[in-house]
Amino acid sequence: MTNATIASIFEEVAALLEQQAASVHRVRAWRAAAQELRASDREMADVFRDHGRVGLEAVPHVGPRLASVIIELLTTGRCGALDRLHGDATAVLAGVPGIGSTLAARIHSELGIETLEELEAAAHDGRLTRVAGFGPRRTQIVREVLATRLARRKPIGAPGARPTVDVLLEVDAAYRRAASTGELFKIAPKRFNPDGAAWLPVMHLDHAGWAFTAMFSNTALAHQRGRTNDWVILYFHLPQQAEGQATIVTEWQGRLRGRRVVRGRERECLDHYAVADEARSHAA
Repeated sequence: MTNATIASIFEEVAALLEQQAASVHRVRAWRAAAQELRASDREMADVFRDHGRVGLEAVPHVGPRLASVIIELLTTGRCGALDRLHGDATAVLAGVPGIGSTLAARIHSELGIETLEELEAAAHDGRLTRVAGFGPRRTQIVREVLATRLARRKPIGAPGARPTVDVLLEVDAAYRRAASTGELFKIAPKRFNPDGAAWLPVMHLDHAGWAFTAMFSNTALAHQRGRTNDWVILYFHLPQQAEGQATIVTEWQGRLRGRRVVRGRERECLDHYAVADEARSHAA
């Protein structure tokens, strides 16, 4: 994984972000880093070997966020950001030893997993062993591989930082409005798209200090349940934080029925809507 190869990948990410109407700032960040890598007289692989993450972050125009991407490329050979921009969320999973493309697709279909961080959690909480093909030995191998890779990728910063439910719901609403008007660039996802149609709208948005990428869910479950125009996946990051993601859906039962809900954060959503309802009541 030479500087030239990494730079080419960064340039491809920048081109796709520009094509998909991302902010000029985000596009420039990837291009500036690519130019710096091409001009550098030291290979990033050597910098990482000798100085670790700190050495990569010190490279001009790289910083914590793109240092994580370089480490991902050096340790896995994949770039999750690029895979997502191409509509292929399972490619990064396929790069884990012992998994491959078939099992990666199965993990994504059955568990909805798209990131190495989510895969690590599933390997520890028992979900992965419920997927056909994952016995105790293979699951242990996955744990060991991810323990090494994710420890090297983890950036400096407050652990567990994530956008508030209020912010996530605001971005979800903005994405669905833009998607409904047909103003967003559409990509042709590689999975569940035999005709190669460009149907999946993508939005890149900087909001409340976070950088977001939003798109409808392209999982097997979303297709089976006819929710590809309802379930929204939000990828997000801060300059000093690892990437994260959230899934927003319309709830069909209980106290949140008919409302947009962040999966896994239902209690916070209840509080969010209680405050909103009270504010509307006072305004009336």
